[in-house]
Amino acid sequence: MAFPAVLTAQSDTKLALKTVCIDPGHGGHDAGCVSRDSKKTREKDIALSIALKLRDKIRAAYPGVKVVMTRSDDRFIPLNDRAAIANKNNADLFISIHIDATTNNTANGHSVHVLGQSSNKNRDLFRSNMELTRRENSVILLEDDYTTKYQGFDPSDPESFIFFNLMQNAHLEHSLDFAAEVDKALGTSKIPRSRGVRQNPFLVLWRTTMPAVLVECGFISNAGDLEVFRSDAGKNSIAEGLFKAFVAFKNKYDNSLKSGGAIPVEARREEPKREDIKPAAPEVKPVAVEEEAPVSGVYYGTQILASGRRRPANDSFFKGHKPKIIWTGRLYKYVVGVSDSLSEARKKNDELQKFFPDSFVVKVDGENVEIVK
Repeated sequence: MAFPAVLTAQSDTKLALKTVCIDPGHGGHDAGCVSRDSKKTREKDIALSIALKLRDKIRAAYPGVKVVMTRSDDRFIPLNDRAAIANKNNADLFISIHIDATTNNTANGHSVHVLGQSSNKNRDLFRSNMELTRRENSVILLEDDYTTKYQGFDPSDPESFIFFNLMQNAHLEHSLDFAAEVDKALGTSKIPRSRGVRQNPFLVLWRTTMPAVLVECGFISNAGDLEVFRSDAGKNSIAEGLFKAFVAFKNKYDNSLKSGGAIPVEARREEPKREDIKPAAPEVKPVAVEEEAPVSGVYYGTQILASGRRRPANDSFFKGHKPKIIWTGRLYKYVVGVSDSLSEARKKNDELQKFFPDSFVVKVDGENVEIVK
């Protein structure tokens, strides 16, 4: 493995990213998601392996950066303590690493999450990404006295999520910036399919006092993703993607490389050879649909994806629909079913939900994309 050359620049270090906290999800008696086959591969083991690889990459390339681990072995760490570890060490960035699962074994790909209310409160909170949120947060039930530590939060009660409206991450902009870098960089990993950047009320992100993201690296319930997780090269490719995102974010955070630490001149590293991965069974696709251009500059539609990297309009993810692609300054947002009429856009959204269950109605005005309540 070839590492980049480094240089040392002497200047104001106040804006330098000097400490990163890496959080391998689950651990100990909390196995997280488990594969359905006889091998019973566990999320906690995959997450730890990827986290340790990421730690080693950062330490090798940035000896001046302190890397803090919430766990470095197989032990249970309460969600509350994970954030406390990051805060106690004055971390400048928090990266929580997880593996997703679903009853649909064709679902695959990575997703990146930052703190916030889920996209559409009018939907059933136990569907799609809210089910993921509830599952990750349910870890608190394994902790003693969780009702006191988490202010009565009940992971099985949708109403408990409302309080997150008042708990927005003060570092949301930087969190979104890093999330976009992660989403883009993982596109070069062995699990390249992006499921987008999302806002969710994850408890592990709630009490962090720095930019923070939770990365679902892929699906343990998908045969192709699982094959990647079971190979050392596969896990390394994911860690490499996370490292690339870290480099890109640190370069921005350090004000164009002006810091007192060791800064890579180039964020280029040798890429491991891609292994042949069996593709997942294709999902059902509708007949191709041509989107009509809106009559006015302001229009409504259904947002089906937000991603840090631009996808072509004919990408298979869009299942035949040709989206409007809006660059918002941090993310590319993909909107289909457009109309000047909100009521018409809502009708189209009802149909699109069959193919994009995480989608929601938005109002588009130039580069501004707002969720319609």
